[in-house]
Amino acid sequence: MTSESVQPKSGPSRRTLVAAVGAAGLTVALTACGSEDEPSDPSTEQGVGGATNEGGGSSTGAGAGGAALAKTADIPEGSGKIFKDEKVVVSQPTAGDYKAFSTICTHRDCPMVDLKDDIISCTCHGSQFSVLDGSVKKGPAVEPLAAKQIRVEGDSITLA
Repeated sequence: MTSESVQPKSGPSRRTLVAAVGAAGLTVALTACGSEDEPSDPSTEQGVGGATNEGGGSSTGAGAGGAALAKTADIPEGSGKIFKDEKVVVSQPTAGDYKAFSTICTHRDCPMVDLKDDIISCTCHGSQFSVLDGSVKKGPAVEPLAAKQIRVEGDSITLA
């Protein structure tokens, strides 16, 4: 027999392995929360959200200008309706007064599709906004929703 001791080959420690797996998971989570397939359009954040039967306003939609969204009867008073493809929510704060806001959360740019009464909620981090005026009702978001231009002509609501 020989006098050499048997030592197991050293590999990464358990601590190193757990840290690497945790870092990989965190990277995936942050990438999912912060990525968006299309670039932000700063012009959509400068419009005013109100619309009355007079119409008017400048084109701020991303290629959707003039697209018919709904009939006025489709928008409940004191609430609103989400148009997922256009990334816009149209609301009717008071009878005959229509407003539109982006459905992209101002906290981390997550799309929002959860509307209950007059509150639209972000499922990414829990921010809540009023669809009547775009204001933040619950953080972590601190900026209001970006207003969108709409036009009301007769009983038709379109993006301006």
